[in-house]
Amino acid sequence: MSKVLVLYYSSYGHIEKMAQAVAEGAREAGATVDIKRVPELVPEEVARKAYYKLDQEAPVASIEDLANYDAIIIGTGTRFGRISSQMANFLDQGGGLWARGALNGKVGAAFTATASQHGGQETTLFSLITNMLHFGMVVVGLPYSFQAQARIDEMTGCSPYGATTITGGDGSRWPSETELEGARHQGRHVAEVANRLFG
Repeated sequence: MSKVLVLYYSSYGHIEKMAQAVAEGAREAGATVDIKRVPELVPEEVARKAYYKLDQEAPVASIEDLANYDAIIIGTGTRFGRISSQMANFLDQGGGLWARGALNGKVGAAFTATASQHGGQETTLFSLITNMLHFGMVVVGLPYSFQAQARIDEMTGCSPYGATTITGGDGSRWPSETELEGARHQGRHVAEVANRLFG
């Protein structure tokens, strides 16, 4: 079976929760899954004053870790419609991987969170997907086999480009069961594709 890395950055825990759901889905498909996070760039004192969630269980990744997996599912919250500086800084260190083609043909996918329904979910996903395409990865989205992404009876994230959640401007909204199931569905789908390619 395939080896899957769920790589994320989460200031307040919303993306951490989505990452755990993505990992659950990938494990359901039989993949071996690791969850890792990218380093925090904000000084600890500043982060504490801003109430960042600093007690996250996932170990901190190194850029070379990426070469050890068949599939990499990357999540980060949006920053003005693009990826967080923490994730951008981490991926910017991938020049060596790119130069030697270490990620060519690996499966990639993205997930994100925004404060509002129209706060840049799809542009953030495409920012991550752009990185993956430059790395030579095969990009997988969240297909409409996850039919709940089309529901209109409740406010919900998710798109065909990746699983998403909506946090609210003050961060008080946590991923709904629909959004968590979207993340699980994406994790399963990525693992199933990777299993076919590498299993």
